Amino acid sequence: MATERVESGGRSLERASSTVADETGDTHESDRDLADDLRRAVEGDVRFDEYARVLYATDGSIYGAQPAGVVFPHDTDDVRAAVRVAADHGVPVLPRGAGSSLAGQTVGPGCLVLDLSRHMADIGEIDPEERRVTVQPGVVQDDLDDALEPHGLRFAPDPASSNRATIGGGIGNNSTGAHSVRYGITDAYVEECEIVLADGSTIRTRDVVLDSPEWDAIVSKDDREAEIYRTVRAIVEDNADEIEARYPTLKRCVSGYNLQKVLRENAAGEDVLNLSKLIVGAEGTLGVVVEAELALVTRPEKTALAVCCYDDLLSALAAVPEALELEASAVELMDDEVFRLAADSPEYAEYAEPIPDGTAAVLMVEFDSEVVDDLSAALENATARLVDAGAAFDSLEALTPDRQDRLWKLRKASIPLLMSMEGDPKPYPFVEDASVPPEELAEYVAGFQEILADHDTTAAYFAHAGVGTLHIRPVLNLKDGEGVEKMRSIAEDVTDLALEHNGAFSGEHGDGLARTEFNPKLYGPDLWQAFKNVKSAFDPDWRMNPGKVVYREDAPTDIREHLRYGPDYASLEPQTRLDFDDEGGFSHLVELCNGCGTCRQTGGDVMCPTYRATEEEIATTRGRANLLRAAISGEIDPEELYDERFQQEVLDLCIGCKGCQSDCPTGVDLAKLKAEVKHQYHEREGTSLRERLFANVDRFAAAGSAVAPIANHATSVPGARTVLEKTVGLAPDRTLPTFRRETLVDWDEQRDSRVDPETAAAGVVLFPDTDTNYSNPALGKAAVELLETADIHVTIPDLGPTGRSAYSQGLLDDAADCGTELLEDVEPYLERGWSVLFVEPSDAAMVVDEYRSLLSGRVDDDRLERLVANAYGVCEYLDRHRVDERLPYDHEDGRRRLTYHGHCHQKARGADHHAVGLLRRAGYAVEPVDSGCCGMAGSFGYEAEHYDLSRAIGSILRDQLEEASATGATSTEPDGATVVAPGTSCRTQIGDFEGYDRPPHPVELLARALEA
Repeated sequence: MATERVESGGRSLERASSTVADETGDTHESDRDLADDLRRAVEGDVRFDEYARVLYATDGSIYGAQPAGVVFPHDTDDVRAAVRVAADHGVPVLPRGAGSSLAGQTVGPGCLVLDLSRHMADIGEIDPEERRVTVQPGVVQDDLDDALEPHGLRFAPDPASSNRATIGGGIGNNSTGAHSVRYGITDAYVEECEIVLADGSTIRTRDVVLDSPEWDAIVSKDDREAEIYRTVRAIVEDNADEIEARYPTLKRCVSGYNLQKVLRENAAGEDVLNLSKLIVGAEGTLGVVVEAELALVTRPEKTALAVCCYDDLLSALAAVPEALELEASAVELMDDEVFRLAADSPEYAEYAEPIPDGTAAVLMVEFDSEVVDDLSAALENATARLVDAGAAFDSLEALTPDRQDRLWKLRKASIPLLMSMEGDPKPYPFVEDASVPPEELAEYVAGFQEILADHDTTAAYFAHAGVGTLHIRPVLNLKDGEGVEKMRSIAEDVTDLALEHNGAFSGEHGDGLARTEFNPKLYGPDLWQAFKNVKSAFDPDWRMNPGKVVYREDAPTDIREHLRYGPDYASLEPQTRLDFDDEGGFSHLVELCNGCGTCRQTGGDVMCPTYRATEEEIATTRGRANLLRAAISGEIDPEELYDERFQQEVLDLCIGCKGCQSDCPTGVDLAKLKAEVKHQYHEREGTSLRERLFANVDRFAAAGSAVAPIANHATSVPGARTVLEKTVGLAPDRTLPTFRRETLVDWDEQRDSRVDPETAAAGVVLFPDTDTNYSNPALGKAAVELLETADIHVTIPDLGPTGRSAYSQGLLDDAADCGTELLEDVEPYLERGWSVLFVEPSDAAMVVDEYRSLLSGRVDDDRLERLVANAYGVCEYLDRHRVDERLPYDHEDGRRRLTYHGHCHQKARGADHHAVGLLRRAGYAVEPVDSGCCGMAGSFGYEAEHYDLSRAIGSILRDQLEEASATGATSTEPDGATVVAPGTSCRTQIGDFEGYDRPPHPVELLARALEA
């Protein structure tokens, strides 16, 4: 790994640039000259290898087709050069941001993909007085809003994917979100654009007054820009009546080109033409946006939310017009299918809890302080009209930001949650965002339900009821030919239904491969020809993202083509060492990835730490799942799974944080998939010395303890660290653990207060993990003090490891041996009602999360379930059983502020909050940080080849910790907050930060808080 400093959105961060191979060996022969010419022409990376083609073959839609290759432009000059080279080779060009589009806009067979999200992500000048900002296309919307927040401003469109979607993608798709009731859609906020055209030339689109000197100067030239301006004006003026008649009068219509918005009258009463309005929603078919000037809106100081509950979907929809009369800034709908899936999701179950039983649908009605003077009165009025005098049976009111955020998280998760449905039938997006006038919404949905019944299927309903855009996703099996034809038939019927209700085929997600073929039906032959003339003016050879918005008559776009899962799709279901029955099988777990790109988020949660540090698509959960899917489906050679490159670039850079288990809305557990594939690799290829060392770290720690303190000084002998690096791959700069001669088990055996577990009443077994037993017995002693002060019997038997280290290396048989032995050793205690407690979070997660699939068929299920049900982290046990209420805390000593960093495995289990509650009840002021992974990940941070990446991930955590404390969140600062962390890896990484001490474990601080 190497480390470089990058500027992104005005922020500076350490990014580890991954050693992703730039191979040409598997480049298609026909593309080799293109790739070579691109490498000579552009500064950015050029990738035409098989992995790159797989990674960029899909997006958040149902489609998939491999491009020719990918370029990562550094700047506008790179974009121009790449477009020109592509033109010389006759290759189509496809600009791409986060790849979260739902209609297939960023899927293009044989295209040259320009990934603008990597390097072209700078936020330029912010003008608070004019409420303007200049941005590059790769800026993530949430990053932009964060930069605008100090000025009290934000970008108005707010798609659910704003934590990873780029502004360029939003411009391409004319995106919007929940607040379009008040703010409208993206085209209202794009004032100017810099565009690279298909010939590599550049134009600046802005307001141009017709027949002014500026206009005459533009159209008098003999170039592409002049041709575009002349053609577009003529098209709009010649088709004025047809435009008036054909474009739906809706807040949202993003089908076709924006001909209805190109010409307008400015504040001075002059007629102006602005091609920016045409570029918005063009899906990259007219050119590549390399810069945009955006209009901004002010942020409301406060908001309030009423969630009105209905026992019938159509009743909720019928109430939309009345909800709009309440001066609401958003009116959103969710149905019971969303609630059901959320309740079964580890990530979202807590957000669905407030929804009352029997709720078939809810309307979320939001008010803001810029529109409504009295928010409490607005909520009371909403309840009075929609519940007391309406069809709703209950209303949840949320005035605090925290409670509102929890409800909005549920709404924003609707799309990916629906894709987590078990089995091959899924609620697929292809007619999900047709828009109709809100007053016709209930009747439209009733007609939609008839179509579903005719096709013997069902659907889920959610989204933007207030603007008549309801996401309705029919449940189909697209791996079956009949299912594909049913999709086409439903699409035909739904587009007819939308036309019948004066609607548009798309109110949010655009045309792409899903809806382009239906644009002639919506707009008629004259405007369809006008669209084609616009396309030809901008792109005479039709090379820019072909097949989207318009298509050639000799190459029509077909909703049924280029499906990711079509009738010809088949996947291998390998025999596995782990049990994947709960996931529907190995292949089904892989295929749960729908491409939504949540793993590209960087502002919160855990996943995906290696992406956050490298910004490489291959380092996302989506990227790894795509490559696994390609291998098991034969898109690439299945033997690739066992290739050294696959192991190093795809699997080894997954650090097993388990963030995807909780943060991925569909639950793609990449850590489990990695463990299985690594196991199969070891079965075929064997294991290295380093892997054996780290898999058996408990044994080596025991040896180090036996000869301590000699072992602690051995690594400081000149040349020792170099030898360790060359022999077992240990990073020479990483702080290594030290050992204590007296282990925790030794201490327990010798202490006078030790109980006899054979005669004692029920108590707890404290598991002596490797770090606590051999390196930091003080942690175990603190846990014993807490438990015994609360009159709980504690014993610390000499137990072997849980198998976590072996599992992380993919040595599943070794891990299973450890698990079986541990179960046998603690079973006598479990039979007498004892619990097993863990100081180390990763060991607790190993037993609770991994043992069911690891030991399935190896041990009796009832015995295994008894262990899993009675295994806890120490803080989890103290909190769940309210043991701390029996502890005599001293609250008078002015205890310090704490910044709490939870362990990734705790977060995956939803167990990271227990320590926070305990510490607060003990008298500490605790600020839990929404932090990512520390980057150590067990052995990962000790490995020389991964050290730089580990440190880069750690630097992100360091920034999060420091941001959490205005005076510096280091334990060495007298006025700062003390960092506290339960994980051994976390404490090691943080302790290696410059200016930081190794953080204490929560149990140490809890023990310190006890009365003397």
